[in-house]
Amino acid sequence: MKPLRIIHLFPELLNLYADQGNIAVLRDRALRRGWPVDVRQVRLGETLDLAGVDIILLGGGSDREQEVVARALPMYRPDLAHAADAGLPILAVCGGYQLLGEYYELASGERITGLRLVDVATRAGGTRLIGNVAVERLTPSGQGTGETVVGFENHVGRTHHEYPAFGRVLRGHGNNGEDGLEGLCHKGIVATYIHGPLLPKNPHVADQLLRTALRRRGLDRPLAPLDDTFEWAAHKSVLQMLGLSDGGSVRERLVRS
Repeated sequence: MKPLRIIHLFPELLNLYADQGNIAVLRDRALRRGWPVDVRQVRLGETLDLAGVDIILLGGGSDREQEVVARALPMYRPDLAHAADAGLPILAVCGGYQLLGEYYELASGERITGLRLVDVATRAGGTRLIGNVAVERLTPSGQGTGETVVGFENHVGRTHHEYPAFGRVLRGHGNNGEDGLEGLCHKGIVATYIHGPLLPKNPHVADQLLRTALRRRGLDRPLAPLDDTFEWAAHKSVLQMLGLSDGGSVRERLVRS
């Protein structure tokens, strides 16, 4: 099997709340299944070569860092737009989520232009949405799957869109603190405000990205099961902190298949 190729965009600027951990989890889960992995960090200003790439990660940063990245985005937009249209798995977290859209708004009212890969707008709110969060993942039609995703959110932006949501908020705030929805899923894009980082406590989300990458290679088969004892213990500890202590909404047998 040729190496699984993962691109981490602008890690020197967009690595808030240890988003590098998401790369580590994807690499580890692939290697434990016997797949070679090639991870490349693309720093701002470097050439982006997406030939043979399987997964892209766009992490979060502060407003200052996101402004720096946003100014350089036009040079990357054609390649990333082509990748998004082709269904390439793209994980965008917090600031990365905001940068995928039309624009995000600073507290001053200034609007920072994004990649415009999705029809999403993020406006500044008056208060910060912060704390542990748990959501129930949704199907593309908006039905609950019974699977929970947990982590930590910290954002002033209020994001609005008409795409299928990543999840329905059980505890926390989500996209905007109003509609009860969190993140978005569109083609291969998974965009979310959930840090923590996201994947160490949510192995089923990591495996979703890996499955999508393999399907694009024509390998549509179940993933070999892994021992996720510690991952699910961390997951359930967040549920307990949020008063969802029974963990009954986590369908472990399904997400491990």
